[in-house]
This record gives sequence, structure tokens and C-alpha cells, in this order.
Amino acid sequence: MTDLVLSIVMLAALALLAGAFFLWRRTGEVKNPALMVLLAVIAVINVLIWTVPSESGQAPIEQLKAAGEG
Repeated sequence: MTDLVLSIVMLAALALLAGAFFLWRRTGEVKNPALMVLLAVIAVINVLIWTVPSESGQAPIEQLKAAGEG
């Protein structure tokens, strides 16, 4: 289930980046596309926080899955 959620977040981040680009090209507006890019960056950072292993070699997502099994 968590893999599905992380995948959806990554797809949403890509959609936000594409939408920001098209909004910027169509209207020339800067503020809203910049906020969309910022939101996409924050989403990607959140996914990285959950998936990158710590010093112990285990990612938080793996720890969550292991706790759910027991």
C-alpha cells in the first residue's frame, strides 16, 4: 500500500512540473508556476525521506513494513 502511495506522489510531482511549465508558457505568469514547482520539490523530498536508507542501512519505509508484519 505504501509503495502505491509513494508512486502516486511521484506521478503527482511530475504532473505538477508539467503543469507549471505549460502554465508559465501559456500565460507568462511566474508566481503560480513557481509555487507548483515548489510543491513538486517538497513532494519529491518527502519520497526521498521515506526511501533513502539511514546509517543503519534500512529505509524508514522498510522499518514501517517490518513493524506491520510483527
